Amino acid sequence: MSDNLLQTFLDRFPADKSRTFLIERDGTERSFSWLLDRTGRYASVLASHGVVKGDRVAAQVDKSSDVIALYLACLQLGAIHLPLNTAYTGDEIAYFLGDAAPRVFVCRPGHIDAAKELGDKNDVAAVLSLGSHGDGSLNDEAANATAMTDIVAADKDDVAAILYTSGTTGRSKGAMLTHNNLGSNAKTLHHAWGFKPGDTLLHALPLFHTHGLFVAINIMLMNGGKVILLPKFDADDVIERLPQSTVLMGVPTFYTRLLAHPKFTKDVTANMRLFVSGSAPLLAETHDAFFERTGHKILERYGMTETCMNTSNPLDGERRPGAVGPTLPGIEARVCDKDGNVLGAGEIGVLEVRGPNVFKGYWQMPEKTASEFRSDGFFITGDLATIGEDGYVTIVGRDKDLIISGGFNVYPKEVEEVIAEYDEVDEVAIFGLPHPDFGEAVAGVIVAANGDQADPEAIIKRTQDKLAKFKVPKRIWVIKELPRNTMGKIQKAQLRKQYEDTFTSPAA
Repeated sequence: MSDNLLQTFLDRFPADKSRTFLIERDGTERSFSWLLDRTGRYASVLASHGVVKGDRVAAQVDKSSDVIALYLACLQLGAIHLPLNTAYTGDEIAYFLGDAAPRVFVCRPGHIDAAKELGDKNDVAAVLSLGSHGDGSLNDEAANATAMTDIVAADKDDVAAILYTSGTTGRSKGAMLTHNNLGSNAKTLHHAWGFKPGDTLLHALPLFHTHGLFVAINIMLMNGGKVILLPKFDADDVIERLPQSTVLMGVPTFYTRLLAHPKFTKDVTANMRLFVSGSAPLLAETHDAFFERTGHKILERYGMTETCMNTSNPLDGERRPGAVGPTLPGIEARVCDKDGNVLGAGEIGVLEVRGPNVFKGYWQMPEKTASEFRSDGFFITGDLATIGEDGYVTIVGRDKDLIISGGFNVYPKEVEEVIAEYDEVDEVAIFGLPHPDFGEAVAGVIVAANGDQADPEAIIKRTQDKLAKFKVPKRIWVIKELPRNTMGKIQKAQLRKQYEDTFTSPAA
């Protein structure tokens, strides 16, 4: 019996394949029959270019329903899907092509010449193009292909996809996710979040990331349900389509922008049953404001590239602001010190997880893989967290974001939550900067609410009543917008770099 993830999806598709699977932004409806035909045609095209089981197929393409078919075509062949962020530059793409050695690289039509040049330099056998409007050489070839119907047998531990980590420190690593990693997590989430055939998912996330593809789309493929596919998040588009939807999965920025929109009302969300947030921390303030506006409590969960989802606030039960809930069924979590000693309830340490969702390892990096796992199979996430007596996990920050000022540990999230409560503050990011006396100084940036001015010195002074002296920021800057990656994560490394000489330059 094959453990190919595609077969798992097919087993859950509706008997009536003429049913709608997906609705494009322009209203075009795609049936399950369309999806199966498109998938089979793409599989035939890839096979004609020599793709066999275990080969990598890299794709840097704009979001469309065809991207889902390309992903499924890779599964059908037992190939390894390698989705690449559309923001990656030519130099970054060259690194990925050289490292992963894909058999085929699929790019946007307008980038075909540059892609072919990169492909030639990295021994890529074929470079194809795929546009977001049914255009590109992949679709041209698919139009004349016979849809493949056979599904290549795969074991549960065969690699289904490689996702490269962001590489904010050092070289980007390719996380190898197996058919079982993806399948088991999708099944778990499908049950935990109460999906039913009548659900309609409003999809505004990218399709090159765990959240948008391996959580949102995989769940809907498991569900045999309906997806409204938006090319990107646009508050007007989302508000227009919420009445036809039941579920929205987003990042915190989605929810802050909806709350800032005058047309976002309780009536707009009347048909919704679930709002999910992840990929970056959701401030308790945002959680509370959303509930006050809509009556819906956002369900925050926690995952990462290497593990898909690990924890989730409950569908039925307390969705605790600032916490990411207990572990999902079948997944274990613990908090340890740097030497791997397990800490007690409420103590801050590095979160470690174990379960069928945890990846196989980093592509061609056995030593790095070994260093990230304990001998008993727990994966060291690098996230600082606490686990309460009741099992609820709270993420404090990344290990690398911990600020040690004058020998004292400062967790940015604690400071951010205090400052975020101030009316004149819309968003805040706290980070450490080199300091000649303290080793590191607490510093931060804010985005003023409603474009109004904010007084950094006054904000710093107000924090003195709520924070120990060593936690109080020594400098705060007002900026127009926080730097974020495509999934809404604040790029603190960029902020640290920008302000790194503040306390160490001669003029400081």
